[in-house]
Amino acid sequence: MFNGIIFNQGIVQNIKKRLKGINIFVISDLKLTKKDIGVSVSCDGVCLTLITISRNVMEFYLSDETIQRSKFKFLKVKDKINLELPLKYGQKISGHICQGHIDTVGKISNIKIVDKSYLFEFEIIKKERINLIEKASICINGISLTISKVTKKGFQIWVIPHTYNLTNLSSLKKNSLINIEIDILSKYVRNYFNDKK
Repeated sequence: MFNGIIFNQGIVQNIKKRLKGINIFVISDLKLTKKDIGVSVSCDGVCLTLITISRNVMEFYLSDETIQRSKFKFLKVKDKINLELPLKYGQKISGHICQGHIDTVGKISNIKIVDKSYLFEFEIIKKERINLIEKASICINGISLTISKVTKKGFQIWVIPHTYNLTNLSSLKKNSLINIEIDILSKYVRNYFNDKK
């Protein structure tokens, strides 16, 4: 479980394809050792398990299920990804509860600079739009953000310079793909009331 507050990024150093999955190697400044093998790490919002570490290079295995549900099907060497270690008991939660379970892949349809902030507009598939709620939390590439407006094809978010500079949002542009995890509370509440019909 994560809270979507990003302090670290990694760079994809290598990708090894398998018959039904891939292994990725990510170089970062995260302070992990061999004792941490088996720990969960949020990689662009996807909860992955650390399987090996050598110096500052981490290795993760992605199953075909994970690949198909995320933007990692298009992952390339040198891509920047946001990294977050799991929450610890007693730790402050500055963002919101993020599971690392991606609901859908979205696309950036527009980026506009307003004063010092950035207004991002995203498009997502129709079946996921029903779960979007204005002012609800949403996880974009592992970043805890707030939906400022629900649009016809998706939603908008505002990003302050601090978040923009600390995450890979600064390296994205129009038509870039992003991992999306919709707020678990909005999904569960809607599912509960749908079951009551």
